[in-house]
Amino acid sequence: MWIKVRSVLLPQKKFIYHYKNMRWAKGRHETYLCFVVKRRVGPDSLSFDFGHLRNRNGCHVELLFLRYLGALCPGVWGYGNTGQRLSYSITWFCSWSPCANCSFRLVQFLSQTPNLRLRIFVSRLYFCDVESSREREGLRMLKNAGVQITVMSYKDYFYCWQTFVARRQSKFKAWDELQRNSIRLTRKLNRILQPTKDDNGRSAFIGIGFGDRGDAFDFNVALQDHFKMFARPGLQ
Repeated sequence: MWIKVRSVLLPQKKFIYHYKNMRWAKGRHETYLCFVVKRRVGPDSLSFDFGHLRNRNGCHVELLFLRYLGALCPGVWGYGNTGQRLSYSITWFCSWSPCANCSFRLVQFLSQTPNLRLRIFVSRLYFCDVESSREREGLRMLKNAGVQITVMSYKDYFYCWQTFVARRQSKFKAWDELQRNSIRLTRKLNRILQPTKDDNGRSAFIGIGFGDRGDAFDFNVALQDHFKMFARPGLQ
């Protein structure tokens, strides 16, 4: 099964559909995760692997990746078969940023694997419009755990197109608003990653948890429509 996951490239239309950084991404209830794993044994030995995953049977793709990690990263818990200490650098390119639960699980995992470094590039921010959302707090926890979280730019989309997509010599063509939306989301992410504390230096958050990512997205859209309606003149 792992060989199949690694060998299949994303169709062009599927990549554009799921990774397009549009403001209102309705209907995109799945999350895709393209990954690159770099494995280092000593100062002179470096190998890498790559592939992609998506949600399966109700399991979010971030946790699905962790299920496969033992096969992909032998020795992730310390030493490989040769007795040498291994170190791993993992890069994700995700169509959505992680939900709160996945962020918390990743933080727990990373606390047990000091020889692993994780970078996450995201196309869109998942359920982060509400200031007090658990998703925002989850992203801050990932940052505090040493994870580098970045919004995808044109060069990141180009890299993914070259690496993970069955492009058949086709060149990557940026869609309208790619750069503008990337800048907007980058500014938003930078605000989110700033710590929020009260006068006593304590941080807190409240939020609503959803078992399904699609339900959470539909709720978020409905909430934003509600705010926009009451923002109209005469409805305040």
